[in-house]
Amino acid sequence: MKRRAFLLAAASGGALLLGPKRSSLAASRLSLMHATPSDSKIEILTREPIGQIAPEIYGHLAEHLGGVIYDGIWVGENSRIPNLRGVRKSLVEALRKIKPGVVRWPGGCFADSYDWRDGIGPKKSRPRRTNFWQRASEWPAEPPDGPWKFETNQFGTDDFVRLCRLIGAQPYIAANLRGLPAKSFNDWVEYCNSPAGATTLADIRAAAGARDPFNVRFWGIGNESWGCGGNFTPEEYAAEYRRFTSWSPGNGVELSFIGAGPSDGDIDWTSRFFSKLAERKAFGSMWGWSLHHYSWNVSGGRSTDWQKGKGDALNYPEEEWYELLHEADKMESIITDQWSAMAAFDRTHQVKLVVDEWGAWYKPGTQAHNSHLLGQQSTIRDAVLAGLTLDTFNRHADKVAMACLAQLANCLEALFIAHQDKFVLTPTYHVFDLYSAHQHGTSIRSVFSSPPSGYIRNGRPATLRGLSGSASLNDRLLTLTVTNPDLKMTRETGISIPGTTIRAVTATSLTASDIHAHNDFDNPRNIEPLGVPIAQARNPLIFNFPPASVTRLSITLG
Repeated sequence: MKRRAFLLAAASGGALLLGPKRSSLAASRLSLMHATPSDSKIEILTREPIGQIAPEIYGHLAEHLGGVIYDGIWVGENSRIPNLRGVRKSLVEALRKIKPGVVRWPGGCFADSYDWRDGIGPKKSRPRRTNFWQRASEWPAEPPDGPWKFETNQFGTDDFVRLCRLIGAQPYIAANLRGLPAKSFNDWVEYCNSPAGATTLADIRAAAGARDPFNVRFWGIGNESWGCGGNFTPEEYAAEYRRFTSWSPGNGVELSFIGAGPSDGDIDWTSRFFSKLAERKAFGSMWGWSLHHYSWNVSGGRSTDWQKGKGDALNYPEEEWYELLHEADKMESIITDQWSAMAAFDRTHQVKLVVDEWGAWYKPGTQAHNSHLLGQQSTIRDAVLAGLTLDTFNRHADKVAMACLAQLANCLEALFIAHQDKFVLTPTYHVFDLYSAHQHGTSIRSVFSSPPSGYIRNGRPATLRGLSGSASLNDRLLTLTVTNPDLKMTRETGISIPGTTIRAVTATSLTASDIHAHNDFDNPRNIEPLGVPIAQARNPLIFNFPPASVTRLSITLG
């Protein structure tokens, strides 16, 4: 079935037929595939605002890991690949379209092994260093020699800030807390922000072609300090945090420091750190508290060993489809639990949450090139995961001030897959494109009522929440985004907006008839959003959300 014909059929209540790789469980239920009339409802309460959706929620991580920087973002000034002073041009053009709020760099775990001075000055004289990830156990095979093994430092601070300016994002720099002293961090801030001609570091910056200061606001104080960032206790890290953030040179920039928070839902790390920070009344130095949550699974649940037990990015049964989305949906409780733990010490919630690493993580084997450590393909499943997670951030816009998908290119749930002159947009990129309309809007409360999706986990019935989404208002334009994780059921849904009328509606859906569908170099447009015709704009609105889909409704209110 052609993509457009399939989508129109689904929007009008037609059945979803899985592709040839469907599981035996799916095949046994083909006769049950049909839309249940008006089985779901969404009520959008425009007079109940939650908070402004910060554009920084739509951010990304760019780490010196595998093919993220070299072969992804950076191709070099002398490359035959179209570039803007070394930065891949096609990547810049695609990012401009989705308006990323922030980019985090240089890591990730790489950050706490990085000396920022290695990446400034003439490129020909920059030192070469062993990359943090050179001996990572996740390499599927011995990679060829290259900067993913021995860092060449051809992409440094100046190049990163230029990338951010090219795409309209704010830079977010993660400092090396494990390997360098606080003075080095202060020098880095001074290099970026001191006025032209005011300091020796400003002169060095000017000599590299950047006379005016970069005015970098966001600074991460280490990364995963409970693990690769130093293996600290919360109390030890609190002392280091205070030392790094005391009397830093702002040079007219209001610095926003971000503490290295927990993995997943580790409340103990948060409570003990905040307790030590409270002893010195040091909350005034902290803008954000980070947390990391990756989604991975095998059939029947998530492995407790982060290096083992991950499923395949492309070949997965129905059970793993649902289990991965179940893991992603834990983001809701992680946010609310962390927020409550922080409130015990920061009662006015001066400190906001920063989810600066999130996304799907699979076992090796689907990377585009052997140099792409943690590289993986991206299917419609990843699109639904991305939509589900971004909707969660939108619904908690009063708590979450920033988030960064991991990672930007050629790694984990990337927006782009690139190798040499080949470049493709993933389904996750298209979700960010659909959801970019939420930025700067006011998140408003919306009530979803939808039957859960049923599946079989280890031979027993299990469920995943049905339709979920978020709504935002920008003047009279209401943006509603919705994910339908069900592999079979088209959800006919009544959408009501009390107290107003609807003047016009446009709809766009991202879906696929094969749950393993993906974009690659041979078929780069296999999955992309398509417009869905709306028969009548009225309140309440009736819309059929296709199975395995992410949908945006743009509603002009009267």
